[in-house]
Amino acid sequence: MSYETIQVERNAGVGTIFLDRPAKLNALNGTLCLEIIDAVDLLSRADEIKVLIFAGSGERAFSAGADLRELAGRTAMEQREEMLGRRIYDVVWKCPKPTIAAVRGYCLGGGVEVALSCDLRVADRSAQFGQPEIRLGIIPGGGGTQRLTRLVGSGQAMRLSLTGDMVDAEEAYRIGLVDFLVDEGRCLEKARDVAGRIGRWSSNSLRLVKESIRTALENSLSVGLEKERELFLTALVSEDGREGVRAFNRVQDGASPPNRNSTHGPEGGSDTDD
Repeated sequence: MSYETIQVERNAGVGTIFLDRPAKLNALNGTLCLEIIDAVDLLSRADEIKVLIFAGSGERAFSAGADLRELAGRTAMEQREEMLGRRIYDVVWKCPKPTIAAVRGYCLGGGVEVALSCDLRVADRSAQFGQPEIRLGIIPGGGGTQRLTRLVGSGQAMRLSLTGDMVDAEEAYRIGLVDFLVDEGRCLEKARDVAGRIGRWSSNSLRLVKESIRTALENSLSVGLEKERELFLTALVSEDGREGVRAFNRVQDGASPPNRNSTHGPEGGSDTDD
C-alpha cells in the first residue's frame, strides 16, 4: 500500500491512516481523497484489521479542510459531478469496521466532516474545530450540516455553521463533538487504546452494532427497533454468538470466568475519559 498523500500502518489489528500533507495542513485534495477511499476499501476487506484510526501527519492539523485551489478551478457542473461520485465522507461513514478520528491541531471544514464520518472522535487539548465555509460565501458540503446536527443538536450546529467560529477542544468535548479529551500529544495514543478495547470483541458483533446504530441515525424509531431485532437474531445464531452464550452459562454454573482478553464474557477496564 504505497501512496502519495497518505500513510497507512497496520499493527495489532488496527489500521491507521495518516493524512500526509503537513505542509498544506493536510488539506483534502482529489488525490488524498481517492487514496483514502482506496485504503479504507482495502482495510475493510482485511480480516486481521478490527478498527480503523484516522489521524493527521505533523503537529499542526488533523486537516484544515478542502484544498480550495481545486475547488476554485471547477464549474458548478463539474463540482456536482464530483460530488455525485464516491466521496471520502460517505466511504468512511459506511465503513463496516469501527472508525476513530484522532484529532490534534486544526480540524476545519472538510476535516471536521471526515471526523464526523467516524464513529468516535478523540481530541487533544491543541485541537480546534470549525465550519468556516460561511466566511467564504459557501456552506458545508461533505455532511457538515447533517452529521453535525445529529451529533450535537441543531442549536450548536447552527452556531458553528452560521458564525464560522472555531471552538477549542474543551468546548468541543462539552457539546458532544468530541468523545474523548486528552492532554496535548496523546490523542493517537488514546485512540489506539480505545481501538484495542474495541478490537477484543467479535468482528461480526462490531459490524452488527455499527449497522444497528447507523439505522437509528437514519430512520424512525420503529424502523430502528425492527432492524435491531433482526440483527440481534443474526448475532445470536452466529458462531461467535453461540460461543458467547455458552461461555456466559459456564460462568453462571460456577466455572472460572473467561480470560479478559477473550472475545466473549465480561470486560474489565474503565470508560473514564482522560
